[in-house]
Amino acid sequence: MSKMFYQRLAISNIKKNKQAYSPYILTCICSVMIFYTIDFICVNEEFNKSYELEILKLLLRIGTFILAIFTVIFLFYTNSFLIKRRKKEIGLYNILGMEKKHIAKVLFWENLIVALLSMTIGLIWGILLSKLMFLILIKIIKFTIFMGFIISIKCILETVILFSVIFALTLINNLTQIHLAKPIELLKGEEVGEKEPKTKWLLTLIGVLSLGTGYCLVLVIQIPMLMLYLFFAEVILIMIGTYTLFTAGSITFLKMLRKNKKFYYQKNHFINVSSMVYRIKQNAIGLSNICILSTAVLSIVFIITSLYLGIDDLLRTRYPKDILMQVFDERQEEMIKLRKEVKETASNLNVTIKDEIEYRLATMPMNQNKNIFTYADRRESLFNDTCLLVAMPLSDYNVITNQLVSLNEDEVLLYIHKRKIKGDRISISGNVFTIKERISHLPVKGFTFDILANGYLIVVPDERIHDIAIEGLTDHYGFDTDASPEEEIALTEAITQIIQERNVFAICEGLEQAREIFLVIFGGVLFIGIYLGVVFIMATVLIIYYKQISEGYEDKNRFEIMKKVGMTKDEIKKVIKSQVLMVFFLPLITAIIHFMVALKAIIKVFAMLSLMNTTLFLYCIIGTIVIFTFFYVAIYVLTSRTYYKIVS
Repeated sequence: MSKMFYQRLAISNIKKNKQAYSPYILTCICSVMIFYTIDFICVNEEFNKSYELEILKLLLRIGTFILAIFTVIFLFYTNSFLIKRRKKEIGLYNILGMEKKHIAKVLFWENLIVALLSMTIGLIWGILLSKLMFLILIKIIKFTIFMGFIISIKCILETVILFSVIFALTLINNLTQIHLAKPIELLKGEEVGEKEPKTKWLLTLIGVLSLGTGYCLVLVIQIPMLMLYLFFAEVILIMIGTYTLFTAGSITFLKMLRKNKKFYYQKNHFINVSSMVYRIKQNAIGLSNICILSTAVLSIVFIITSLYLGIDDLLRTRYPKDILMQVFDERQEEMIKLRKEVKETASNLNVTIKDEIEYRLATMPMNQNKNIFTYADRRESLFNDTCLLVAMPLSDYNVITNQLVSLNEDEVLLYIHKRKIKGDRISISGNVFTIKERISHLPVKGFTFDILANGYLIVVPDERIHDIAIEGLTDHYGFDTDASPEEEIALTEAITQIIQERNVFAICEGLEQAREIFLVIFGGVLFIGIYLGVVFIMATVLIIYYKQISEGYEDKNRFEIMKKVGMTKDEIKKVIKSQVLMVFFLPLITAIIHFMVALKAIIKVFAMLSLMNTTLFLYCIIGTIVIFTFFYVAIYVLTSRTYYKIVS
């Protein structure tokens, strides 16, 4: 036997199976390129020069980790399609005299060729595009960072190690399957699973309960922090429900239709239902994966577009004034001194202060039992069904609103967010008040309770404020400026410096300063989201493509059987087309349902970030669904050509 026999045979096999191998190799190349690019950006030393960029670096590292895990699972999974398609070919080699150790050598060289080809081309493109991707990221976050053309040996090594492990694992899996299988099993490898699937009521019930529980957790839980805490549990339950309902629930449903004789014993229904039982069984895992990946793509696209497009709206909601200062020291003289120094500093920086606002607040987490409020532990309030009660002195309310409201000692004004209070009396930490009037609008935007939790604003007579302000009052001082973003940031930093020098318990926040942080964080999320979205889309396309190929070869045999039982060619095409369309769009419909449920949780989390633009959300939801559906249909049209070429 020639020394190069196995190598030549491996190359020949790859060429012969180019229909299956080409998309797989292309995906491997893209995966290598993407991983190197993100890993390369993470090692940039410029990211260590500021707090904002360190946050971005952390986000990119998390993205790299997620990408690595998904790539391992995805490429390992797609490789199973290849080996399944080739089991018959490998079985013939075995029957014709090749021992399994010789077949193993052929598979080893095939794997090695694909690995070397993928990593070489992927790294070349990754190196060429890394600088471009870095510049795009910098453009997104609006930072000025210089970086020349660099080739990172560290990133190359990390990429090579990761993908070497992936290809090694796929090879071991392939060799294990070949070693354990008998020649006759290899020859009939593509026909495995042709027995009629059994009705699995227990799995169906588990699927319904898992999906129902996951949906309920998302829809019922109103506390954003608790929802985030249970996020992974919700995702896992929905995934379990999706997989079990696709694998067992769909078959159970089809068999129930078959038991309905009036429905089943009709020409079209008889053929469709009978064939769908087998089609669903063979493609259940693939359909589930398409559904999960489609849900992920829809969610990612919606999140990144909403966050990035909503930055200005988010900032203005969170910061109703250009610069805000909170002083937790109740001594009025300290606030007066600080305010004086702030104005002097602004004058020195040639910044004009305008539209000043000043008020005092007491913010308290409370346990609520109808109209009775009792103080709650702040540490536990994030995860409990507590409310947030904000108390404002009457004098401050009158100044802000330019009114002359008067209250008796036992009277209050009340604003309610989300919840309801019946009656006209409330009790706060044992103090009973009469609700004189219900306020319809907040006097000042940006209240914490309007963002984080169900909450109330209560306006109390000045002489009674300390009866309920358990944690004391916080002074709030805010103003707008006519300064440029750079000047405003300089003023914010100068005020922060004054606070530190005076050793006062206070904080200062500026809109433009926050904008930089928000752009870095949301820009980083956008960048990572685009990358993950591309990878998920690649996975979806590849799974759909291989599903079409598999169904093409299976339906080719079905064509012949249907012809023999007397069906015309047009009737056969009509039946198979309806089945393909049904199976193909089932994951899309399910993914859209998952996405619509997930929206409730996503929007709650957005509210925590002060993003509550309903119009923006509506546009992003419609745009995301329409664009993804269009893309999904385009994939179907393109991949279906391969399918019809096989069956015709």
